[in-house]
Amino acid sequence: MFPPNPGGTVPPLLAGLIDDAAVFPPGNAPMAHAVAAHRRHRRSWYAGLVGPLLVPASAVVDGGLGDAFDAAEPLAIGLIGDTGVNRLPDSLAALPDGVRLRQVEAAVARRGEDPQPGLDGLLDHARRWSDADTYAEIPLTLGLHAALDRLAAERAAGVRIAAKFRTGGLAAELFPTPVELAAVICACRDRGLPFKLTAGLHHAVRHTDPETGFTHHGYLNVLVAAVAADGGAEVPDLTDVLAVVDPAVLVEAAADALDRTRPLWVGFGSCSIIEPLTDLVRLGLLMEGVAR
Repeated sequence: MFPPNPGGTVPPLLAGLIDDAAVFPPGNAPMAHAVAAHRRHRRSWYAGLVGPLLVPASAVVDGGLGDAFDAAEPLAIGLIGDTGVNRLPDSLAALPDGVRLRQVEAAVARRGEDPQPGLDGLLDHARRWSDADTYAEIPLTLGLHAALDRLAAERAAGVRIAAKFRTGGLAAELFPTPVELAAVICACRDRGLPFKLTAGLHHAVRHTDPETGFTHHGYLNVLVAAVAADGGAEVPDLTDVLAVVDPAVLVEAAADALDRTRPLWVGFGSCSIIEPLTDLVRLGLLMEGVAR
């Protein structure tokens, strides 16, 4: 499920960590600009850090991809099911030449809804495509553990499906607390279930946005927590890691694990590749031409 580390300049722990979500808010890049920028990322020294370009299903169904993609130079994409689970087959059928489908991601329920009906529909589709990974976005509320049990069982049966969780947004309740996120990381670990995260992970270290007052999780906190969980750490220990605001503590822990394949956490989408890249360089975890 994890992409390779081309060129050797990006250590295995960071390989494919950041999907390119340039066309999504708050970036909102036009598709042609996003595709051109993604090609530059793919040719860069940090190419191994970058996952697929994320594309909304609505742009596929409505023909909004236009001439942005080139059949002579295909790009790997992840399809984000913003039109709903039921319309995913329409989007897949309308994909233009010049794309290679790497993954499909879709929310199966809103907060407070039972995720099982939506999960039923997504699984029906996921069993039919064998060349792409599927991620079911599950709210951290009603029916979470039953949904994770279902995903784990389907994965054990050979379906390429895993979990996805929201870690931010336009409302405070969309930001899980450290203990809530720690609990779901352990729940996935206990089920052998990889997971993705979306929204709110703008910087490496936990911080409070001065404009909104929302406290954002740091992607380096999550990375260190995933490594700790894979080593057997439980919810209290992960809660402490996710609450850390001292970069030095996280850098030391991450540096010790750079040469190992990233466990549990598939990665996250960011509307800016350069922003998280800059943090990694500034913290000394990534440098051009050097595989630390």
